[in-house]
Amino acid sequence: MTSPPSSPSSRTPLRQFVLKVHGLCNLACDHCYVYELADQTWRDKPAFMAPGTVRHAAARIAEHAAQHSLGAVGIVLHGGEPLLMGARRLRETLTVLDAAIAPVAWIDWRMQTNGILLTDEIGELLLEFGVKVGVSLDGDRAANDRHRRYRHGGGSHPETLRGLALLRRPRFRELYAGLLCTIDVRNDPIAVYEALLAEEPPHVDLLLPHATWDEPPPYAQPGTTPYADWLLRLHDRWLADGRPVPIRSFDALHAIARGGRSATEAVGVDRGIVAVIETDGTWEQPDSMKVAFHGAAGTGRDVVTTSADELLELPAMRHRQSGLAGLSATCRACPVVARCGGGLYAHRYRTGSGFDNPSVYCADLKELITSMDTAPGIPTLPEWVFDELASGGGGALAIAYLTAAQESISRALLVAVAEHADETAARAWPLLADLDKQSPAAVRAVVTHPFVRTWAVRCLRDGHNTARLADVVAAVVVAAGADAEVEVTPRNGKIHLPTIGTLTAPTSANVTITPGALAGLAPVRTVEVDGRVLRLEDADPYRDCHEWPATGRLTDGDAEAWATSLTAAWRELSLDAPEQLAGLGELVTVVTPLVAATDGTLRSATSQQAFGALGIAATDDPAALAVMLVHEFQHAKLGAVLDLYDLVDPDATDPVTVGWRPDPRPAELALQGTYAHLAVADIWRRRALRSAPGAAGHYTMYRDWTLHAADALRNGTALTTMGRRFVNGIAATIARWPK
Repeated sequence: MTSPPSSPSSRTPLRQFVLKVHGLCNLACDHCYVYELADQTWRDKPAFMAPGTVRHAAARIAEHAAQHSLGAVGIVLHGGEPLLMGARRLRETLTVLDAAIAPVAWIDWRMQTNGILLTDEIGELLLEFGVKVGVSLDGDRAANDRHRRYRHGGGSHPETLRGLALLRRPRFRELYAGLLCTIDVRNDPIAVYEALLAEEPPHVDLLLPHATWDEPPPYAQPGTTPYADWLLRLHDRWLADGRPVPIRSFDALHAIARGGRSATEAVGVDRGIVAVIETDGTWEQPDSMKVAFHGAAGTGRDVVTTSADELLELPAMRHRQSGLAGLSATCRACPVVARCGGGLYAHRYRTGSGFDNPSVYCADLKELITSMDTAPGIPTLPEWVFDELASGGGGALAIAYLTAAQESISRALLVAVAEHADETAARAWPLLADLDKQSPAAVRAVVTHPFVRTWAVRCLRDGHNTARLADVVAAVVVAAGADAEVEVTPRNGKIHLPTIGTLTAPTSANVTITPGALAGLAPVRTVEVDGRVLRLEDADPYRDCHEWPATGRLTDGDAEAWATSLTAAWRELSLDAPEQLAGLGELVTVVTPLVAATDGTLRSATSQQAFGALGIAATDDPAALAVMLVHEFQHAKLGAVLDLYDLVDPDATDPVTVGWRPDPRPAELALQGTYAHLAVADIWRRRALRSAPGAAGHYTMYRDWTLHAADALRNGTALTTMGRRFVNGIAATIARWPK
């Protein structure tokens, strides 16, 4: 490396690196953005990434992950066709990357391929490193072979299906990441959908063909929305089928509508976190840029001379991360801008105005979004979400569905409280509806704060003071920076604004809150962990909702210690529970410090009425803290599922004998413990694989506890039909583990 070490960039760190390990392809697809569109720089690059280039790339990725304390990074092996590199060169590449990056961050390995060259030998190699495989397929034979053909004109469909058959075999099923389908509106959407489902994919991604204002989408005419029409026909069938498989474009738009992340640059305003490393080691923007003009993806920098942090400071990369502020004036004035985010960056290009335009698919995106919003019959939890949670998992998208359901519950509770509001709260309440239209993100952040729901439940159940409703509205006003004022009532000399902080009130008289009048505010403490901001709630009057008491106000030193401990625990989880990290980061918004036990016993807790908050007593053992985080994450997930489904017959009285308690447990408590211990057992399983001291014994103990309890639940009569399905998911996960 020739550049000096750089300090971490202030930009959002990169989290996914696409490595062009092979620059050529065995197909000649006529819609390919690499070879067939405006950019032709591939002609001047080497056919494959040389070992020295791989080492430089690995070092840069590891450097970036270490500087930003990233718990995980995504590595996508891409091309061309990456499997053209062959098994030997593929092993060498994976080995170099793993050796440099794995000690710093867990690697989420991916490969995008046409599937033609998949063999048992390649499958075993990918299994060894845990590389998940996405395959490009455009539907049935007629649809696929419109574009995905060999140079001699023959279709690739049969060979691709052979590769997919290999991925469906039990030996290699865990490698199967999903299908990528590029839309051609001449193909029947239902036939395409059925052909894709026939390959049993775990995920599907539907891509709009790359286009710009200079080269508009094929078969699109002004005043028409052929791509929205095509997608909506497929969307309706997908909903009618109960969403049998995640479809990224649909799920992303639904997730954004519910306040979640899109997890894609195609829609939404998520910041650009992807960079490409070409076969010659040059840094590039995402491949979609190749549709714009020759050299559009280029940065003029390479991994030898430029770090990832330095790359992020380039104007082009800064613009990609500018969110709504980087969109055209037309986009910023659009009512659905937060949903579409201006569409894919490359699709905005027009000669003369560059990328300062709406997407060339603007009309289609607007029609798609507005029509999806009115689609009937959207289930609370798709079947695949329920089954993913039952297996012990819960990725970011599955958690987004749980979060959306929890938001609905919280809003309903607030409406119920408003019906009994005192005079002060009643005056504030109508403002919330106006703010929900003007600043929906601010409203969502406050009303989904865990202890807003805790208060609302107590208010309705026990008659707690409804005046806090005005505090909730005032917090939204502050969060939104709205030109409004809210009158609130101090209690015990304090005014607590959820998510904002605590004001000391000089008198007991009502106080008017505005965004610019917050003198004396003690803000809620926050810590940043793996790029996520968590609140350390040490002042909210309703945080004491766990079985263990919460601490009082933390010192600055205490807060710093929490930041250090949580960061270290996140690093442990990247090794021992990597599949849980994204979901954990999506669910947990609050950590409530608990009073430590005098005998040193570890303490942690959750409350079903405080979704998103974990109560934890401080510990300086990051491995132990990691276990507590995942243990309580399981309780939080299951509590949210129980809000939606009766998993246990409420009239069931037979207790269940479990290994971790001497006394038989009620069925629902046994289910809670079983689900929590499932994740703990998995942590110890991974630690045993790393030969951590004592891990094998802990793994055996937790695995056996979980298995025996699951069997006891299944052999009993307490589970409902959905409960039995849930516990069957737990048992199926254990069955895949070694004994």
